[in-house]
This record gives sequence, C-alpha cells and structure tokens, in this order.
Amino acid sequence: MALVVIGPEKLPGVARTLGSMLGKAKRYVSDVKAEVNRTMELDELKKMKESMETAARDVEQSVQTASADFEKDWADTTAGLTSEPYEPLAPPPPTYEHPGKKWRLKRGSTPNWYKARQGVRTKAQSGAARVARFRPVKRSEHV
Repeated sequence: MALVVIGPEKLPGVARTLGSMLGKAKRYVSDVKAEVNRTMELDELKKMKESMETAARDVEQSVQTASADFEKDWADTTAGLTSEPYEPLAPPPPTYEHPGKKWRLKRGSTPNWYKARQGVRTKAQSGAARVARFRPVKRSEHV
C-alpha cells in the first residue's frame, strides 16, 4: 500500500527516515525507563539510609544507657574499697641481664683448679700476645 501511495522512487528514503525515527523513539523510551528505575533505586537507598541511621541511633542510645548503668554499678561496687595502692599478687618476671665482658669465656661447671691443671684457657688472649708469652728465651743472654 505504501508503494502505491508514496511511489517507488521515494519509498527507500521514507523507509530510512521512518526507521531512524523509530530507533530514536525506542532510545528515548529506554532512557525514560532507566531514569525512572534510577529514581526508584534512589528512593529505596534513601529509605535504607534512614532505617540504618535510626538503627545506629538506637544502638548508640542503648550503649549509652548500658555504659551509664555499668558506671553506676561500678561506683556502687567500689564505694567500700580503700584507696590504697594496688599490689600485684606475683613478683614481676626477671629482667634480662647482659652477660658482661666475659662473654668469650666458657662458663661451665668445671672447677678452675681442674682447668689450670689441664691447661684449659680461661682468659681470651690475642694471637700476638700468645706468641710473645710462649717465645723461647735465649740462653746466651742469661749466662
């Protein structure tokens, strides 16, 4: 019927125009739907925010009343106690002591007299000092 009314020369141009108008109309309708959905989601989020704020206020009030009750109970409980300083029940744990300057020496349960008899070194000595200590003495000097 469009072929008879419009004519065969103008039909392709009219079809293109009609197609583009339908596409624009569909895009407009989808944009409107999306905007309505966003508005609805925004309203839902606002309602959720308000409900969360009221819940937070309720929790805050309950915590404040509980803390006030606790402070009152604590004051009633500690009212009869004296204000003497607190003494711990157990002594504090031992503190670390640095081993001192004799850390190079072995500290065993072997007695010192046994070490001396066996020739065990009990003092740290440098190599040069050890050589000087045990250097043989020339006999010609003492004659």
